[in-house]
Amino acid sequence: MQKKHILFVSYDGMTDSLGQSQVLPYIREISKKGYRYTLISFEKDHRYKQHHKTIEQICANSEVDWIPISYSGSIPIISTIWNVYRLKKEVFKLHRRRPIDLFHSRSHVPSLAAHALFQKKNVPFLFDMRGFWADERVDGKVWDLGNPVFKKVYEFFKRKEIEFLIDAGAIVSLTENGKKEILSWQHKHTTPQALRDKQLDISVIPCCVDTELFNPAKISPLRQEEIRSSLDIHSEHFVLGYVGSIGTWYMLPEMLDFFKVLELSNPHAIFLFVSNEGDKIKELVAQKGISASKIRVVSCLHSQVASYISLFSVSIYFIIPAYSKKASSPTKQAELMSMGIPVICNSGVGDSDLIVQKYNAGWVVEDFTKENYQKVITQITESDFSEFEDLSTSCKEIFQLERGAEIFEETYRRILG
Repeated sequence: MQKKHILFVSYDGMTDSLGQSQVLPYIREISKKGYRYTLISFEKDHRYKQHHKTIEQICANSEVDWIPISYSGSIPIISTIWNVYRLKKEVFKLHRRRPIDLFHSRSHVPSLAAHALFQKKNVPFLFDMRGFWADERVDGKVWDLGNPVFKKVYEFFKRKEIEFLIDAGAIVSLTENGKKEILSWQHKHTTPQALRDKQLDISVIPCCVDTELFNPAKISPLRQEEIRSSLDIHSEHFVLGYVGSIGTWYMLPEMLDFFKVLELSNPHAIFLFVSNEGDKIKELVAQKGISASKIRVVSCLHSQVASYISLFSVSIYFIIPAYSKKASSPTKQAELMSMGIPVICNSGVGDSDLIVQKYNAGWVVEDFTKENYQKVITQITESDFSEFEDLSTSCKEIFQLERGAEIFEETYRRILG
């Protein structure tokens, strides 16, 4: 039987770490079930030059046809229009050459092309939302709604978002919280009748993890000792850990404030950052008056992250609890739980706090005060950590890559009938 042709389009590049952790592994798994993929992604030139051969080999091994498009981002809005124009042109050319059975659209910008192909050629599409993209641009202060141009762009994408929900064969949300919010839109008096009438097919697939790569049993004691020695970390140290970028959403000042309170209770505490933004971290550490001897910062390849995470006693991530974050699923939560590391997080971000509470995966900070920090630190101090021995198993129930791929494949089958 001829394999179904899936066009997968991502606005994230495959030469970026997100593409390698959250796109290629899914495609690799689903392609085993009788699908042939064409993958279109937007690549930043400097990353493409460095890593394109690696991605080409990964795609070749999975029989994936990769079409990289050079990402243009120099002029706000204009660059996005140009990117969408080139994407639509490539998509229609591809469909003429080799008909597309299903368009898997990852986020809102690619969905402009998916919706156009649906309207003109009746090709069904999966609206893989990844979050409330337009609202993230506002909450992240990328778009100022006081500016009439940005206001029009925001309103355009919110209208298109509704159209995507109406016309998509199915929808994927990263969180139950996001799904609940989408369903609530159907009951607003301003909602178009077509959306009110539609029975929405929404699957929830959080950011999953390769549990074989992030497997504590595969980290050798010798490798751990090598890393400890290189970072001057000793057996008496209590390691608070953070993994990932320090960008728009992550509350580094508040995480450092938490560490300052932790230091008062535990003079052997150190803060280990596995991040490629060392300069920004060290600058804020100095501003907070924290001794540089208490901080470790290391940058590494994605394949090495698990080794460094294995040194964490506990991990932490605080994320701005904005409206758009209802639909966010931090990749780091899956990676940390897979490694059996308990997490400290804040409430109001996707399903993060609910998962921590349901699976006894750590501690939730309700607000960013010294009193709440001390409350959590006291709970950590009183814990014997044996309660976290099954964290890796719990992780597989929610975040295992194969589980996410299976739900995607079931969704494909529903759309394709």
